[in-house]
Amino acid sequence: MARDNGFDDLDSGFGDNPEVDEDYGDDSGEMGGQGVDLSTQKFPEVTKRFEPVPHQFFADPNYYKTALSDEGDIAKRVHAILQKYINAKDPKDRSVFRTQLISAYWEFIRGVARGTPGKLPMPKKFMLRFNLLHHNFIDAETKSFFSKLVIENTLNQPVYYVDEWLKAVGTGAIRASTTDEVKIARNNTQMKMRHLYDKAMGKLDGVQALLKAKDQERLELEQTLTECLEIIHEHFFLDDFDDINACYTDAQKRTIMEIQEILKNMLRSDRELASLVKDYYSARAETQILLNKMEGEDEEAVVDFQAIDSEFDTIRQASKMTVGRQGNHFPVLTSEYFHCGPNDVGFRENIISMLTRIESIDPEAFCRYYKNRMNRIVPYVLLIPTYGDTGICWEPFDKHNRATSRGRIFIPMYPKSLYVAVLTAVADLRWQVAKEKASYHWMEEGITGHYYQWFAAQKLKGDVKDFFIQDYILWMTKEADGIQKLEKEIRGTFWRYMPFSKEVKEKLRTRSYVYQELYQRDLNRAMSDGY
Repeated sequence: MARDNGFDDLDSGFGDNPEVDEDYGDDSGEMGGQGVDLSTQKFPEVTKRFEPVPHQFFADPNYYKTALSDEGDIAKRVHAILQKYINAKDPKDRSVFRTQLISAYWEFIRGVARGTPGKLPMPKKFMLRFNLLHHNFIDAETKSFFSKLVIENTLNQPVYYVDEWLKAVGTGAIRASTTDEVKIARNNTQMKMRHLYDKAMGKLDGVQALLKAKDQERLELEQTLTECLEIIHEHFFLDDFDDINACYTDAQKRTIMEIQEILKNMLRSDRELASLVKDYYSARAETQILLNKMEGEDEEAVVDFQAIDSEFDTIRQASKMTVGRQGNHFPVLTSEYFHCGPNDVGFRENIISMLTRIESIDPEAFCRYYKNRMNRIVPYVLLIPTYGDTGICWEPFDKHNRATSRGRIFIPMYPKSLYVAVLTAVADLRWQVAKEKASYHWMEEGITGHYYQWFAAQKLKGDVKDFFIQDYILWMTKEADGIQKLEKEIRGTFWRYMPFSKEVKEKLRTRSYVYQELYQRDLNRAMSDGY
């Protein structure tokens, strides 16, 4: 950054007693926590990526003043260090001020984060959302790009910017991310009750989602039965007779045999539905009892701000992980470091398009099995404004609700390749879900078991998950296009345990004998009981 790039007004942009422009207000499109609808099978189509008319927040001369206002001494410290950093001529001095600014900015933004449950001015929101501290830190083209981004979540997907995420956590709409267990003070009855309530709500949400899925399963069986009966009822007259129906055809006889199995499945499904109904009312009663106790407590609730502080610490730790040790940890968005094209910026609509693309190749990417039923459960996605290149999975699912809860993946917004960053997060999610499912047998069963045994046989060094993630990227970017980059054994394991979509398989089987052989194995397994 240099003074001839729009930073001359930094002194005038922030004083001892800045006046806040009250016209900023609060945007109305934010969302709370979102339940899982197991009947949804795909992402919505992204028809609107940018606003037709850009907003004018960046044109306000008080943007920087408003961003730093009402944050106390730490805001003054950030302003002072920032000026030294901008004006430094010696590279060593600039490096020192850069380090100081990183530390001070995180402390400053932590205070801003505590205001998310209330009405934050848009410059503060943009700081949390994009790390955009000063509108003159980016060039005119980049400024125009960010001013056209859609602010509200019009697609109603669990994809969050940092300000939205912290607000949802602070208001209890989303549970705070799991970290090392924190001891709850003995006299803090409110926190203990909240912990019990979260567990009860997780159980209730899980049962309710399974209840809907089981009801849908029974309806599908009933529809299949109706179709079978229609087939049986279709008759032709016997030859030489115009009043006597012919015997059942071979197809009708097979349908009659199928009906017997359908009826057995209907009775089984109904029994399971009755059991889930009982579990639902029991879980609802337990939740209501805990809610009544929480409402009856006179103790001042301190959970919200503690949850925000804890979640902010999680986000800071995750930010470091997305960047890596050797990456650029500078937290502020500037043209000096921002080199992404429009397709590589991790804004919400871009991310949803990427997830749609991934699911079209790997249709089970966001699916989990529970009680022999595969459920599509899109994880929470938090967009972190860093210059990192690696997406991560923070949680494969909620430990209080393994059945239908969302996992959590964090994705850097300014990577070199957004698609690769998203793929690393999805690969991490896939690995952790499979590992948790296999539990103590993760080195022996499922995809983690097969991959680990290959890894050990090759005598490779390092983290087995890191190797898996890199191979998954090759699987999705090369093998999906017929370019053979994986070891034969790994290709076979991925083909079986992380199968491509039917369309991709049909395309690949005509490309090479290698894929034709794998495709034939699918047909052989489908004819047996072992798939």
